[in-house]
Amino acid sequence: MSLYWRVFLLNAAVLVLSVALLFGPVTVSTPVLFGEGIVLVCGLVVMLVLNAVLLRVGLAPLGRLDRAMATADLLNPGERPRAGGHGEIARLTGTFNAMLDRLEAERAASSGRVLTALEAERQRIAQELHDEIGQTLTAVLLQLKHAADHAPPQVREDLHQAQETTRASLEEIRRIARRLRPGVLEELGLHSALRSLASEFTGRNLSVGVHVAPGLPGLDPATELVLYRVAQEALTNSARHSGASRVEMHLRPLPGGGTCLLVRDDGRGRGGAPEGAGISGMRERALLIGAELVIESGAQGGTDVRLNIAPSTPTASGTAAPPTTATPGDER
Repeated sequence: MSLYWRVFLLNAAVLVLSVALLFGPVTVSTPVLFGEGIVLVCGLVVMLVLNAVLLRVGLAPLGRLDRAMATADLLNPGERPRAGGHGEIARLTGTFNAMLDRLEAERAASSGRVLTALEAERQRIAQELHDEIGQTLTAVLLQLKHAADHAPPQVREDLHQAQETTRASLEEIRRIARRLRPGVLEELGLHSALRSLASEFTGRNLSVGVHVAPGLPGLDPATELVLYRVAQEALTNSARHSGASRVEMHLRPLPGGGTCLLVRDDGRGRGGAPEGAGISGMRERALLIGAELVIESGAQGGTDVRLNIAPSTPTASGTAAPPTTATPGDER
């Protein structure tokens, strides 16, 4: 039984007992006159109604606090319950709000440190793939070419096939390294990086269009990396999970100096599927720069992934924190 009903029934029992005592021979007529009975019954009803209303108003802050506790999600910051009521209720609500603020700040700071380390590890792996494995495969290609040039005709075709297989493996290694460490973002900027990303996903069953509006505000490197990673994850989800044939990526300014990234596909949408590691990673990246991530069904079907970045938004940890927790391709 809820606190409201426990208190109400307790008060009601006291009031009923009090009225019952009034029917005794000490305070009312015996037998009770009809007029006295009407007055007492009406008075009891009025007292019960007033008691219920007062309890409902008095315990309303507890109800709001209970709903806020049930729906609190550090990856989806929402409105805080208003510290209404008096005494203990107001202090309890204020303490809960302060706890949420502290948890969100601590999560943002710890996520920033972890994600910075993860991004550094991605760059290290990409560098090793490029320098170590890439060079080794290049040497293998040269050896195969030399062997094919001096091999008898009956084995030359097999050596050429081995060359093509090694060359394809080398291209795949380079593609993986580019996705782990977006060098084009550092060298050519965000616009070129998004177009390069779109060309990687454009294939036989998927076409990706990029639309960059003029007048975009300047973005710091951490924010650009957030945009790139969110676009990368959104395109990965569209390519692998949505069954889309067309994806449109828009980068445009917002009124007031902000920036909006919109990735819209024509796939089957998420439906009621729960959020997976990929979307959770996008939300964490957005929180690090104070951006808003909205994932919803498109007007014409499919899925819209929208990242709204406020103007001059610093990172939550105070440093350029690369925001990625999962490699592209995680489930939604």
